[in-house]
Amino acid sequence: MKKALKIVLKTVVGFLAFLLVYALFALVLSVIPSSEKPGGDITVYLVSNGVHTDIAVPTKNHLMDWSNFVDPAATRGKREDLPWISLGWGHRGFYLETPTWSDLTVGTALNAAFGLGESVLHATFYKEFKESDQCFKLNLSNEQYEQLIAFISDSFAKDEKGKTISVATNALYGDNDVFYEATGKYSLLHTCNTWANNGLKACEKKASFWTPLEWGIFYHYRK
Repeated sequence: MKKALKIVLKTVVGFLAFLLVYALFALVLSVIPSSEKPGGDITVYLVSNGVHTDIAVPTKNHLMDWSNFVDPAATRGKREDLPWISLGWGHRGFYLETPTWSDLTVGTALNAAFGLGESVLHATFYKEFKESDQCFKLNLSNEQYEQLIAFISDSFAKDEKGKTISVATNALYGDNDVFYEATGKYSLLHTCNTWANNGLKACEKKASFWTPLEWGIFYHYRK
């Protein structure tokens, strides 16, 4: 019995130590900024729901028509007139099986933490965005936007014909959203916010050196 208790105690202490080190690295590396270049005439938005970060881009402009990747007809509303599309990457279990925190299971949490399970992209069409402390407008040059296009495009899984793969699910958040299969694995080191942060770095806008947290990204915009 004593031996078993010692094993349990060491496991708990080791886990708490890991969480402490993880939190310390997340804090320190989040406040270290990456390099940034001036923007141009193309507007995109950085959007937060308080936990998760999306990047919103024009549905169509002279450089990219995102409806070739995300079909408005795949949404319940089937609207083709919405000029903005917000994109977020994350763990399938979180997105499709955890509509509220009360629905979170131990299995889903462990799968996400340790890079198990598949990832998806969540795409939502919008009429407009209004700037606030949870929505920041970014101005990109043509070159910067092309870099962002490449980053997001590479995050979509594709079939043998190079087409994006929609996810058949009833776990939609509204009339104008849809899920797609994605590349990459979610983990403690590569979260939904890490993905968005990497997108900002790809187009050379303000970002953290590394962050798993929404706070880590928006720290550089809210300060």
